[in-house]
Amino acid sequence: MAVVDALSFDPWDPAFVADPYPAYAELRERGRVIYYEPTDQWLVPRHADVSALLRERRLGRTYQHRFTHEDFGRTAPPAEQEPFHTLNDHGMLDLEPPDHTRIRRLVSKAFTPRTVERLQPYVRRLAGELVDRLVAAGGGDLLSDVAEPLPVAVIAEMLGIPESDRAPLRPWSADICGMYELSPSKETAAKAVRASVEFSEYLLELIAARRKEPGDDLISGLIAAHDEGDRLTEQEMISTAVLLLNAGHEATVNATVNGWWALFRNPGQLAALRADHSLVPTAVEELMRYDTPLQLFERWVLDDIEIDGTTVPRGAEIAMLFGSANRDPAVFADPDRLDLARAENPHISFSAGIHYCIGAPLARIELAASMTALLERAPTLALAAEPRRKPNFVIRGLEGLSVTL
Repeated sequence: MAVVDALSFDPWDPAFVADPYPAYAELRERGRVIYYEPTDQWLVPRHADVSALLRERRLGRTYQHRFTHEDFGRTAPPAEQEPFHTLNDHGMLDLEPPDHTRIRRLVSKAFTPRTVERLQPYVRRLAGELVDRLVAAGGGDLLSDVAEPLPVAVIAEMLGIPESDRAPLRPWSADICGMYELSPSKETAAKAVRASVEFSEYLLELIAARRKEPGDDLISGLIAAHDEGDRLTEQEMISTAVLLLNAGHEATVNATVNGWWALFRNPGQLAALRADHSLVPTAVEELMRYDTPLQLFERWVLDDIEIDGTTVPRGAEIAMLFGSANRDPAVFADPDRLDLARAENPHISFSAGIHYCIGAPLARIELAASMTALLERAPTLALAAEPRRKPNFVIRGLEGLSVTL
């Protein structure tokens, strides 16, 4: 059994967070599964294993459909964190079949290729308006001026959240997502609990309003499905709406700024993209691979599983390293090189298996729309100041990205 050297893999070290990829290369060399004592997790760094384990039914996002905390050898979360866990545990990302299957089937009706395709004109128009404002101002913060407002507006529109109510959505999301980091602090947990309570209370009122006056939106659709006997509880509706809002913009925001920061650091590739806008589709995929916004995805071991001769026992937690898998030289030629024309690109930034990102087609449209608008309307876009990385490891992003024209 390989045990990781904490000096090379240290999720709390700012230097590691700034550039984890050399440490990932070490992990891939050390083996296919490595026990990491500080978080009591088994790290899986190679693409083939991550891809296979995402489809492995002996693993689960939850264990509570089969075991109690005591049966599984785990301690229940602190009582004061109950609002966060109630909200989180009823969302389909943290459920397993049959509940996951039932909820995903309902939500998938809103993400059909036809539905997503119909959103394209709205997404493109909004992206153009946001970039025009950035250009008129002579520059600004690409994060707050373009990357954030675009996907937040799109998913809020789909859910039926009025424009006047959208200001708290991003702060609520940021506070809730803080709990997905490794070993979150008490302060982080307190923020997540507060955001969970406030977001849930808001959605309770919105659901009540939609019951009285249904609209052409996803929340109204979930209410209708519930009323038709599809057994969607009110808590599941709330948790689903929060998950879609959080997942529906968090990754897109971070992929946008991570991507442009990578382009600014690779001027040759940026010049090629500016010269040939037909590269946008492959550029979106390559930037998602090169510096994925989700670095780690956790699964519980429901039944003993063997990886490369090592038995990982029931009750253990496996941490699949998406960032490492996306730089695996066994799958990607010259993986540390940004290549916007890369044709074969089986990155796993959208996960795989039953938890494959339901909003992936929409995310691709949003990323392509903002990139195209910036290329066409801000062809001289340049970095104004070196950005600061967020201290987070699991969800990878920047504090901001200051640009000028």
